[in-house]
Amino acid sequence: MSLYAEHTSTDLSDRLRDAYAVTAEFMADIIDQTCRRFPSIGQSGKAVHVERLIRSGAWTDAALALIDLELPQWQVRRLVYDEGEWHCALSRSRELPDWLDQSIETHHADLALAILAAFIEAQRIAAPETRTSVPAVRRDASAFHEPLFVDNIG
Repeated sequence: MSLYAEHTSTDLSDRLRDAYAVTAEFMADIIDQTCRRFPSIGQSGKAVHVERLIRSGAWTDAALALIDLELPQWQVRRLVYDEGEWHCALSRSRELPDWLDQSIETHHADLALAILAAFIEAQRIAAPETRTSVPAVRRDASAFHEPLFVDNIG
């Protein structure tokens, strides 16, 4: 994952944690910064559906539709309201027992924000890393790695 993408997901996670409710502008920021499939022509039907949900203010349905569009391999494993907070768990294989599953769990006082927090975390985990197959070498050589010229070999 690129440094920019990591910073972006951290920034969005902070904004989600501090938010009280979802707005159309906040949803637009989330889509702009995290979604790779949303503007895709092949997914236009689902993208139009998400846009309609956002325009109508159906934040929870829009968050669930974003998961369906962007992360089809992830599914909602659990949505629970407990002691004033919504807890959302996303999983790639929800048929596994809890103790074997590697799910993402988030919580927030607002249901849509709890789902969006899990969505952003799943996007961060699912994002391809931008590393090459050849390891990078630092360009700044320290004083301990100065080249030596040896004239007498033998």
